[in-house]
Amino acid sequence: MKPSRQAAVQRKTLETRVRVRVDLDGSGQGKFETGVPFLDHMLDQVARHGVIDLEVEAEGDLHIDAHHTVEDIGITLGMAFAEAVGDKKGIYRYGHAYVPLDEALSRVVVDFSGRPGLVYEVDFPRAMIGRFDVDLLREFFQGFVNHAQVTLHVDNLRGRNAHHIAETVFKAFGRALRMALSVDERRASEVPSTKGTLV
Repeated sequence: MKPSRQAAVQRKTLETRVRVRVDLDGSGQGKFETGVPFLDHMLDQVARHGVIDLEVEAEGDLHIDAHHTVEDIGITLGMAFAEAVGDKKGIYRYGHAYVPLDEALSRVVVDFSGRPGLVYEVDFPRAMIGRFDVDLLREFFQGFVNHAQVTLHVDNLRGRNAHHIAETVFKAFGRALRMALSVDERRASEVPSTKGTLV
């Protein structure tokens, strides 16, 4: 019987309270109540394109701004992924995706290496998408990387529309996760590392 790759994680600070549920072998269903509508839209792309069931609820100090909420969602999501993937036996480990949307094109590459590292090369043509500060997307990914213990490269290769750029990034992120976390039936009982561990 295949082990469950699910996790439910809660994180509470003086600034935020975040709850995340994840099923890495889901069907792409999502439920998002973060108080940050644009982030909800981006997380839905991750669920759908990653074919991951994902629920995220957050309460934060949005009367100040969205920084703490967005960052802490990234942190808690990373914690949930780390728990759900477990010892990493059988996963492909590496994943990558290119995703276009009209004039925009982004590439995301991920390695469930056990070593946190983020390279984020995304330049937006404007600072805000609606009322969402695009600088917070880096904070989201940094939080995820630090707590999922992954190496992540995020590159926007071209684009003029800020919304298109963000959407290609999150769709590519979901698809790269899907590839990396898929089970390699030829090595289902092995950790994909010559060291024998990815911790």
